[in-house]
Amino acid sequence: MSALPSSVRIREVGPRDGFQNEPDVIETADKVRLIGELGRTGLRRIEVTSFVRPDVIPQLADAAAVLEAVELPDTVSVSVLIPNQRGLERALEHRARFQEINGFLSASESHNQRNVGRSIEESLTGLERTFARARAEGLRCEGVISVSFGCPYDGRVAPERVFSIARRLADAGAEEIGFGDTTGMANPVQVRAFFAAAREALPRVELTAHFHNTRGQGLANVLAALEVGIDSFESSFGELGGCPVPAGATGNIATEDLVSMLHEMGIETGIDLIALVQASRSVQQVLGRTLGSHVLRAGPVQWASPAAG
Repeated sequence: MSALPSSVRIREVGPRDGFQNEPDVIETADKVRLIGELGRTGLRRIEVTSFVRPDVIPQLADAAAVLEAVELPDTVSVSVLIPNQRGLERALEHRARFQEINGFLSASESHNQRNVGRSIEESLTGLERTFARARAEGLRCEGVISVSFGCPYDGRVAPERVFSIARRLADAGAEEIGFGDTTGMANPVQVRAFFAAAREALPRVELTAHFHNTRGQGLANVLAALEVGIDSFESSFGELGGCPVPAGATGNIATEDLVSMLHEMGIETGIDLIALVQASRSVQQVLGRTLGSHVLRAGPVQWASPAAG
């Protein structure tokens, strides 16, 4: 086990991954206000929205309006999730408003077919074209691989299969690869071995972990990733988001839970935990229900909230 990283990078995905999973559409003005609150917490990376078909995900039909209206500090790198080249062309109409794109596919054929109606090879071919176009526009690209640790339809996914997909994405221009535990099937021993192997297989790529708290192992998996040097994570304020399989599952790990744990461990994030908890309280009020974040319920411990910087 190597020494733990002294600092980590966190991408907040709640405004996309969280909002798109809500049963009711959140008002555009509320989205803009909540994203603005997140931008004042010290977060340096926020996934603001996705240019998907409005008839498929009506919760994100206002992607262009949100992207144009939101006001964030210059220190925040704005990313948008892009499903295909058509989505990228729509996003490029607002090119000045974002710096990164995230393109996605699944590590298993069954999940990819159910999620986007394509084979993995078809998705990879499409992403290769999309990343080429995005890079020509000066955008940074992240490739996101869902169900990297296990698929609810196909079971275990061999790490080498995941790394093979990741290499194709990296060759296409992805500077960062995010590995998603989309339905919360990972365990810490598996995560530690996976990321140790990933660092060997992908030595020149930023490796990012995206864990869900479906079965309560999200933060344990974060620790396992930290122990092998992973210092980039994605999370969602309030524990919003998730995946509809299995039914009733909780969402992503909560950003405030992640930040609180890291601060207590002496790992820097640059995030003001108190301001982050307030942002989660704000989204809880908008949604009108209690959210799953532990720190939102219990409050931060006194020494877990160093000033952002």
